[in-house]
Amino acid sequence: MKISSHLLYLLPLAMGIGIAMTIQTAINSQLREYLYSPLQAALLSFLIGTIVLAVLVFFQPVEKPSLETLLQIPWFLWLGGCLGVYAISISIYTAPKLGFLSLSGLIIFGQIAISMFIDQYGLLGNEKTPIHWQRLLGGVVIFIGVLLTLQR
Repeated sequence: MKISSHLLYLLPLAMGIGIAMTIQTAINSQLREYLYSPLQAALLSFLIGTIVLAVLVFFQPVEKPSLETLLQIPWFLWLGGCLGVYAISISIYTAPKLGFLSLSGLIIFGQIAISMFIDQYGLLGNEKTPIHWQRLLGGVVIFIGVLLTLQR
């Protein structure tokens, strides 16, 4: 991959996702202490997020999809919201027990493992990118790092 000014712009944005996810998990874990379950904390988090998204979409200067367009979306593309519920709810539940470093490491390893699988077979509309020894070694090194973070 060639390093360009565009890539240098994308790197901090992508890193910001990890920062935001960790802070979100910390906030939602504290929110759970005021509510009665991780699901209730996740619901409140998603509710606020939905309101913010609705405002952003309302003011976005692009055409809005029609009901007909929404009904043509393949069923499996609706699963993203379910996966979000899983990710947020389980992170709220596990973060206080595992610690943020171990949780983040496990999340990153899970992302790398499934990303290699999706890339290898070109699943979910992505181009095939074969797994070679460097990519596999990178995943193994991260897994070893995660194991080290579990040691307290």
